[in-house]
Amino acid sequence: MSENQALLRIEGQDIPLSIVQGTEGEKAIMISGLRQKTGYVTLDPSFMNTAACFSKITYVNGEKGVLRYRGIPVEELVKIGSFVQTAYLLVHGDLPDEEQKRSFSALLNQHSLIHEDMRHFFDSFPRGAHPMHILSTMINALAAFYPNVDLLSLAEDIEISSARLISMIRTMAAMAYKKSIGEPIVYPRRDLSYCANFLNMMFDSPVAPYEIHPETVRILNTLLILHADHEQNCSTTAVRTLGSAQVNLYATISAGISALSGPLHGGANQAVVEMFRTIRKVGSVKTFLEQVKDKSNPQRLMGFGHRVYKTFDPRAKLIKQECHNYLSRMHINDPLLDIALEVEEAALNDEYFVSRNLYPNVDFYSGIVYRAIGIPENMFTVMFALARLPGWIAHWREMIGTDTKIVRPRQIYTGHSLRHDERNWR
Repeated sequence: MSENQALLRIEGQDIPLSIVQGTEGEKAIMISGLRQKTGYVTLDPSFMNTAACFSKITYVNGEKGVLRYRGIPVEELVKIGSFVQTAYLLVHGDLPDEEQKRSFSALLNQHSLIHEDMRHFFDSFPRGAHPMHILSTMINALAAFYPNVDLLSLAEDIEISSARLISMIRTMAAMAYKKSIGEPIVYPRRDLSYCANFLNMMFDSPVAPYEIHPETVRILNTLLILHADHEQNCSTTAVRTLGSAQVNLYATISAGISALSGPLHGGANQAVVEMFRTIRKVGSVKTFLEQVKDKSNPQRLMGFGHRVYKTFDPRAKLIKQECHNYLSRMHINDPLLDIALEVEEAALNDEYFVSRNLYPNVDFYSGIVYRAIGIPENMFTVMFALARLPGWIAHWREMIGTDTKIVRPRQIYTGHSLRHDERNWR
């Protein structure tokens, strides 16, 4: 047996299986031909130990707490401080030079307005409609107004389509919010940066002009950078799965937004804020954590632990410090932050949580920062979608650029064996 093969023994038969290795040393056993050779399939519920693709976009090492986009540590990208440059990096593979940055920014500005006919769609949604549902619907509708996104036109239109989506999603998100509170829509301005434009569209009003503070723009850039991609999570897998059927880019992204809307995926930071409120009612962090450890109690510790990270989430380390700095510089007192600090200290010194690798993740502090900025809680998941869009586009683009076959998992059937209906229907 060669070094790049594994040997699987089934029913007395030795089956050689190829071993592939990634650039960071991760190894996988290729089993795509296993059923053809043996009649067996593999079973891995929820893909706990299955790699579904090769990818050059994002590297995550959960044991060491590493996150890199296109090889660049997220810590360095936060120092650069530009979500637009990070979006370009994810979609195109490299950080932009000055000319590429100007060109990309011009594209974003050019495509920041949505089709005026689409603006009237917002009037058809009922008052109180969740902004995430509005956003998913509106993104899907883009295919009818900008149909040139099928595989036949990718060579000519992919750059414009990507820029259009990255720019328009912030306009749609702000419009969805304005619709939900009954205020007039604010249009984008060409003189503002990406994040400043979004903040202005969200909070400007004819009766209360919004003052764009550089610190708020800076920390919003940081939050969006930290959420821009995270390899094969639920929503990204949804994007790749739908994209494998050659679904157009807009409908594919709409599916990603729908996947993200679930409380176990994109809604985690909202759940963290709700947990802090619960702790205030309980009156004691210690009492709350004892309830969490009681298996008969439904209380859960939100914002701790991660499917991949078995140590500190590197994003949590960054946003924790940014959160403190922002609240201090803006002279904002949030009692929930005090609770957060107490929860973190208590949990990290409790063997129950440490032994289970339950460390703070990015959601633990991001909700507090969004609260400080003024983002309402029903918009937290929308902010996640806005940030994650460049990653989705990058994965879709990478996937359609290969010979990927349509995704079609196998199953293990556990229903009835062959039986016949012997009832008399006459």
